[in-house]
Amino acid sequence: MLEAKWTREGGWEAPKIVPFHDLTLHPASSVLHYALECFEGTKAYKGEDGKIRLFRIKDNMKRMNSSSKHIALPEFDIDEAAKCIEELPALGVNESNSALFYTIASPAGPYFPSGFTAIKLLADTKHVRAWPGGTGNKKLGSNYDGGMYPNILAKEKGYQQILWLFGEDHLVTEAGLMNAFIFWVNDNGVLELLTPSLDDGTILPGITRDSILQITRKWGEFQVTEGSITMKQVLKASREGRIREFFGAGTAAVIAPVKEIGYEGIDIKIPLDINDPTSESGPLAKRIYNEIMNIQYGNIEHEWSTVVE
Repeated sequence: MLEAKWTREGGWEAPKIVPFHDLTLHPASSVLHYALECFEGTKAYKGEDGKIRLFRIKDNMKRMNSSSKHIALPEFDIDEAAKCIEELPALGVNESNSALFYTIASPAGPYFPSGFTAIKLLADTKHVRAWPGGTGNKKLGSNYDGGMYPNILAKEKGYQQILWLFGEDHLVTEAGLMNAFIFWVNDNGVLELLTPSLDDGTILPGITRDSILQITRKWGEFQVTEGSITMKQVLKASREGRIREFFGAGTAAVIAPVKEIGYEGIDIKIPLDINDPTSESGPLAKRIYNEIMNIQYGNIEHEWSTVVE
């Protein structure tokens, strides 16, 4: 594992790669009592050419710096942190006085036990993940623990994840631990890929989210929008047959197609592939997934991939 220690007096110490080990924490550590911690998840891919590639690692480091700053933890040099991580695969509520930056490496399998299969979401009208002016746009541990119990309740009802909503209008925010996307014919009759905007600070600026926006805008085949959508609009569009696909996106799952959304006692059926009834994904989600995976595994040369020498 890679680790680098920081103190207020001495700043960052030289980073080092050491054998994987447990962390020893003082019982009064702020991370245990006040959740003063942030984290990032990224993946390294071994291509057919034998090279290992990191995907948009500097963007992860940039987001981690943003999270650190928000909770008064020290920031670090993005380029230097990325270089350090490149080495790894080949090998009272007050500001903290010390901090430890560390990275561990682990094999990664399918995010969902069933693999690349469509999931069911429960649109939760009771619990709230984030709110304007909060920390929903930061990668903080405290943003995740509050969703554990609602997710257990959702699983007991036969759903895999929560579709998080906000406000009296039931605005769609995130799909479980992922950014949410809907591919539909919008209220103006335009074919559109829409994801909730980052404007109010309730949405995590996902690396995969941004990748999807850039890829699909480059295609130029349909309108791509960062905006807002309510569950009433989703329900209306479903009844009018205007929804083409709905999916979540994030580093762990990459793409998670959605086949059903439970909302106020109604199960909204989401189309997958009308030309292939056995498919567990819509054609757009599958196309985006393949495009990203080809970049990550080096089948497509791209600036987002950092080759580990």
